[in-house]
Amino acid sequence: MDYPIKIVASTEKVNFNREEYGKSISSEKLLELYRNMVRTMEFDNTIEDLLLKGHDITQHNTRGQEATPIVATSFLTKDDYVMPYHRGWGWAIGKGMEPKRMLAELLNRTNGYNKGRAGAQLGDYELKVMGRPGIQAAHVPIAAGIGFTCKLNKESQVCLCMNGNGSSNAGNFYESLNLASTFKLPIVYIVENNLYEIFEPIEDTTPIKDIALRSVGAGMPGYIVDGNDTIMLHSVLKEAYDFARNGNGPILIESKTYRHKGHGNSDTLSYGGYRTKEEVDEWIKKDPILKLRNDLLILNVANEDELERITEDAKEEMREAAEFALSGDYPTKEQLITMNYVD
Repeated sequence: MDYPIKIVASTEKVNFNREEYGKSISSEKLLELYRNMVRTMEFDNTIEDLLLKGHDITQHNTRGQEATPIVATSFLTKDDYVMPYHRGWGWAIGKGMEPKRMLAELLNRTNGYNKGRAGAQLGDYELKVMGRPGIQAAHVPIAAGIGFTCKLNKESQVCLCMNGNGSSNAGNFYESLNLASTFKLPIVYIVENNLYEIFEPIEDTTPIKDIALRSVGAGMPGYIVDGNDTIMLHSVLKEAYDFARNGNGPILIESKTYRHKGHGNSDTLSYGGYRTKEEVDEWIKKDPILKLRNDLLILNVANEDELERITEDAKEEMREAAEFALSGDYPTKEQLITMNYVD
């Protein structure tokens, strides 16, 4: 895919000069995006390492999909909301959550964000990162409720609602988009279409090729964008957030992407099983981190040594995060039954 497509009543190509737009993004912003994408990758690598060492921790690897959540959260203020979904932790890192406290929560330790009681369903309500859902598409109606809050506050707040392609087939996905569009709620919906629903290829479950077309039925605009292209994502999402913040209602973005790894901890068939090795290898060549790294070099934003330092810093941060997380205690029985209700 070489260009973004805008969905109105019909699909149309967007006039997009990639090189020119890339130069319009500040060097600081590009480096911030790259740094957070690398941090997300190394966070995933740390979880994989903990799994290999026998620790009980949930993993839905982000590898190959780092660009979309990192770019999407880069436009959010401290007052904006994130309604996340199950794939990875880029949305958390991008919104400013601390990896050490995230790991601690994933390991169910009391030094985690939710004192070890949420695990993979963690959140940070001070940062307005709502709790990650455990049921496919259960979070989409919650995002609609948050959208009502944003609209009532009248402070240009928005809610970012992240989704996988599987959730777009759920009934409450349609209902929520209908509600949001009817009341012009400031919600940016993103569907990361990685072509599979766990082990099932999308063509076996979904009758349309482009999920963004569902924006037409909901009466809202949409985009189809290359999820491996950070610069293109930045362009599309800038327009999406401007649209939502200015009282125009919700918008739907479909990011075409691919997960390099398996769906979760138990998925051992993602390379040469239900997906051919050739298919996976072709997508790995489109790695969004490597693509952005090349862009940074071409745009003279950074040199090889500086980019290598970012990687080393991220690895060191995650080593320290793992030490912090493992130093925490498990909650006691008494702690588990406190703070479950408002006093």
